[in-house]
Amino acid sequence: MQEDSSRSPSYTVACEDYVHVVEFSPFSSGTPASLLAYGGNQYVVVGTCLFQEEDMEIEGVEFNVLRAFHHELRVDALAWSPESRLDRIPTIRFCTAAADRRLRLLTSDLQDRHEVKVMEGHTSYINHLVFEPTEGKQIASVSDDHTCRVWDLDGNESTTLRLRSPGISVCWHPEEVFKLMVAEKKGTIRFYDLVTQQAILSLDCGQSPLMSADWCLTNTIKVGAVAGNDWLIWDITRSSYPQEKRPAHIDKARLFKWSRANENLFATTGCPGKISSQLLIHHLGHPQVSQMLFTVQIVIFLMVFTALVSCQILMSLQPVMIGSVPVGSGLSWHRTLPLCVIGGDRKLCFWMTEM
Repeated sequence: MQEDSSRSPSYTVACEDYVHVVEFSPFSSGTPASLLAYGGNQYVVVGTCLFQEEDMEIEGVEFNVLRAFHHELRVDALAWSPESRLDRIPTIRFCTAAADRRLRLLTSDLQDRHEVKVMEGHTSYINHLVFEPTEGKQIASVSDDHTCRVWDLDGNESTTLRLRSPGISVCWHPEEVFKLMVAEKKGTIRFYDLVTQQAILSLDCGQSPLMSADWCLTNTIKVGAVAGNDWLIWDITRSSYPQEKRPAHIDKARLFKWSRANENLFATTGCPGKISSQLLIHHLGHPQVSQMLFTVQIVIFLMVFTALVSCQILMSLQPVMIGSVPVGSGLSWHRTLPLCVIGGDRKLCFWMTEM
């Protein structure tokens, strides 16, 4: 378990209400600034972020609100479309999920055009959703109704994958549009071929409940997840069982997200509302350091086998920073910076990690 040290956010942005969901767009906006959306009770705010690490003339962070959208219910999940851009003719497109078991596709030109397409089909709570990342013409969603559903932008359901337990997370391959990763609450992660609608590979946590999983899109052989109090890492070319596993959160882990700027960087959070909840940022050990440790461990192996096992597990990863703060909701990484954001009570908190 990690030590309880604290570090204040690198930057904060004030909001008017509690933030339940926050998402950086993982796609270029066509401008130097990044798109960011956050949602709460009956609203979604869309804005742009520019940080001093990107522009030396900025002090801290420059956040500009583009538009606040009315949302009928509290926003529980949100995903950006790759069609959202601010150059040429500005277009904002994102999809949300709410407790009424519906998806809402919102499209706006930030002026007169504002459309909402409601998608119905799920029969229970929707846990996660994602756009197909190359053209953005499809959306995948997972639900407690034991399904993963793929939709077109007109709200038609093109594919339904039957799961064996509630769907928790869904990720699309960054280049191969027919590959989808689906994580289930019982601790299984499957990769599907959307052409055949069959699973082509599966991973096993060995424990449940699995609360969140993410595909490392900068190195797609890596998958990470949190289950119980632990985080877990797989190399999908080696085994269906995790290569790394470590306890992190006393009060159970809630979210796992890979950095988009560094394949060895990831963040986990505890459950919102718990007194001891934390945002933890972890860094997988440098390959050269890992090789040196391996050599040392061979010597240890000749002495005490059990010491090798514990040493290898505990020394192979080094956390770069622990943010001991009351965790809000949502967790997202910047597209190019080693910076993540979480929501909270009337604020967004940003943490910049030194590489």
